[in-house]
Amino acid sequence: MNLLLALLPSLGAVSALLAAEPRQNPQVIPLWAGTPPNAQPAGAPEEWAKDGPSFWLRHVRNPAIEVRLPAPGNATGQAVVVCPGGGYGGLAYDWEGTDIAAWLNSHGIAAVILRYRLPADGDVAHKKWLVPLLDAQRAIRLTRAHASEWGLNPAKVGIMGFSAGGHLAATAGTLFDAGEPAATDPVNRLSSRPDFLILMYAVISMQPGTTHAGSRQNLMGDNPPAELVERYSAERQVTSATPPTFLVHAGDDDAVSIQNSILFYQALLAHNVRAELHIYPYGGHGFSLAIGKGRLQDWTQLCARWLAEL
Repeated sequence: MNLLLALLPSLGAVSALLAAEPRQNPQVIPLWAGTPPNAQPAGAPEEWAKDGPSFWLRHVRNPAIEVRLPAPGNATGQAVVVCPGGGYGGLAYDWEGTDIAAWLNSHGIAAVILRYRLPADGDVAHKKWLVPLLDAQRAIRLTRAHASEWGLNPAKVGIMGFSAGGHLAATAGTLFDAGEPAATDPVNRLSSRPDFLILMYAVISMQPGTTHAGSRQNLMGDNPPAELVERYSAERQVTSATPPTFLVHAGDDDAVSIQNSILFYQALLAHNVRAELHIYPYGGHGFSLAIGKGRLQDWTQLCARWLAEL
């Protein structure tokens, strides 16, 4: 009995330590409860594979968000939904996902990496082009729904995308809604409008001569109707309600024409939307954090300053 009494303070200390243990970080949370809307099961199993310098996620069956939070003492209250690129045929998950999340966390910003469904796996008859946007909108709503739990300001939830992921982010920033007040799911009552956009060497347009052919093919298939091409050309959907936007592109990008970023920037200016465009003379396509690429890597400092000034 005396031994037990002697151990009680130690046991209490262990319990207190366990209670103080930080919540799991990262957390992976399914986007949808049950079957996602417009569900089109991938023809192949979900696959994680190393391809070149990056790990890729392909054939997304279970759309989800991976939430990576900064330490509470560093948190700014901002959150960014991160959309890795991959031509709408895969997700460059570490190169344009987890590495970007670590950079955001280093500036006190919560990162929400989006594992979005890929229209290349879908069926044109079921409007395959809808699934990435549905997933992006849900990720924004879900982030707002968890704002209190994650220490976020629900009015500081933005979206960031790379290449085709940039097209998804630009589409989310132009084709949003205020939510459904009568929805049975409380998450769907929240707005899907992002509070800001960060577009990295982004595919913006679906117009021939400007678009990235592979992304357009995977998103819309062969010979899409003109009205669909128009709707998913984000530069043609900009309004005064489009969120403030930060854009980065390299002038020697031979995969996604720099005209994509220029056209979107011009549309933002025409509608008096706050915008900042940085064009670097070199860098090519898909440079991620641009580590070791001279002054191109300064884009992260410029973006962090822009985010702090929002």
